[in-house]
Amino acid sequence: MSRRCFITSLDAISAKRRRFRLALGVNPSYTPRFYNRTTGRKWHAESRDNHSNEEMEMPKMKTKSAAKKRFRFTASGKVKAGPAGKRHGMIKRTTKFIREATGTMILSDSDAKIVKKYMPYNR
Repeated sequence: MSRRCFITSLDAISAKRRRFRLALGVNPSYTPRFYNRTTGRKWHAESRDNHSNEEMEMPKMKTKSAAKKRFRFTASGKVKAGPAGKRHGMIKRTTKFIREATGTMILSDSDAKIVKKYMPYNR
């Protein structure tokens, strides 16, 4: 089998992909194996190893988007959260529950430990 990928007809390639390949200066009728289909860039081993002499930095950890919308940290490092159970269905809730579930609350240590994993830079 040849090293090139199979040659496809121009009809099989969408017009958008054809325009994209023409803009890159690539023949639109085929995609060689060493081209990334989405970006159109070449895959080379050298491009991955070009920083071998320098010391590599660890990638940054990402903060969970859901956590940053729902939790805040106090100055002492505890986790504040809004009350649960107050989005809808207030008719069936007791008046005592609605009254006590106002403002924000401090999470327990076991729950705070989980939230702190989701938010590595907000302590």
